[in-house]
Order: sequence, then C-alpha cells, then structure tokens
Amino acid sequence: MTSQLNKNSVRLVNSTTDAQVNILFLGYDENHTSLIAQLISKKCKVWHSQEKITSTNEYDFVISFGYRHIIKRELIENSKAPIINLHISYLPWNRGAHPNFWAFFDNTPSGVSIHLLDHGIDTGPILFQKKINFGEQEKTFAQTYKKLVFEIETLFLEHIDEIISGALVPIPQVGKGTFHKAADLPKEFSGWNSDIKTEINRLSKLLLRTNLTK
Repeated sequence: MTSQLNKNSVRLVNSTTDAQVNILFLGYDENHTSLIAQLISKKCKVWHSQEKITSTNEYDFVISFGYRHIIKRELIENSKAPIINLHISYLPWNRGAHPNFWAFFDNTPSGVSIHLLDHGIDTGPILFQKKINFGEQEKTFAQTYKKLVFEIETLFLEHIDEIISGALVPIPQVGKGTFHKAADLPKEFSGWNSDIKTEINRLSKLLLRTNLTK
C-alpha cells in the first residue's frame, strides 16, 4: 500500500503492476469498506479521496460511497468515466440525507440502490437495487443502518464483474419519490441508538401536537 497524494488530494491505494482498470473511489476508505480491497483483488488500480474533486477523466470509472460532497453538474456532464453512487435507500424514495430515518418516519420502502450520477441529488438511473426487510433483532436506527451498509456492499459485490466491465443497463427512476435535506431531521430526534418504534411514535405525537397548536 502507498499513501501518495496529488494536488487534488487523491491517494493511490495500491500500486499493482497488472492493474487492468483505473478506479477513483470517493468517500469511505479501505478501513471503512471492504469494497476497495475487493476491487483490488479484481486487478483494479484504486485511487481514493474524501475531498472535492476537479476531474475524473484519468479513470475508467468512479465510485461514490459515503462521499460528503456534491459533484458539480459540469464535472458530471463532462466526465468520460461513469460515476456510480451507492445510496442506502430504495430510490426514488428517500433521496438526499438520512434515508434510513425517513424510511421509518414516512413509512416508505427501505432498501439500497446503486445508480449513475446525473445533475440531481440521487436522481440518476438505477443500475441495481434491492428492498430490505429488517429482523426483530434490528430495533434501532444504528442497527438498521448497519444492515443497509452490509446489504449495499453485498449488492455491489454480486455485480462487481458487470460494474468493472462496464456491462451496465441503466433504468430511469420512476415516480416522484421523496427527498430530504440534512436540516429536515427533527430537532427533537433522540439519536441513532434510539428504539425505532418508540422514537417514531414519540416524534409523530410531537408533530401532531405542534400542528394542533398552530
């Protein structure tokens, strides 16, 4: 492993000489996702960044997973490399921030989606997706989040050869769905370790009470 940095804070993760595909991985690093190691095992040369990027044309494709910056429309439209985003919601439901919370609060489907980026936030065509049901042992938001991360990594690995080869069939999203900003999260929210049923019931009562007093 190396830790080489270029002027855009892009780090070369591996320097294998037999790499066949160049990948820019944005967001989680190799300590927070197993996908980077899996891509390397598939003879990919992987670069990583958590910072804002200015170009993608040095790569065969780009993967965004846990990336906290919005990629500019101009960069997306001019990119020669497909930009793939991993989002822990069943799109078009719960685009944007905190999708795991809103799936429960709005009573919308939970799931995971791998999609191409376009000019909107989580609006690009779907490559692969899966609805997720939770077991009785997954009672908190933190537990269901962990399950969603596991499921989206599993979904990616099930299709890793198709992704690397570029054998992708994008399907446009259907329906309006939902969207939430980070600021939409209720200020009264007790936190990610709270029991989901108890917390949703409590917040719903607070919201009803607030609306009645307006």
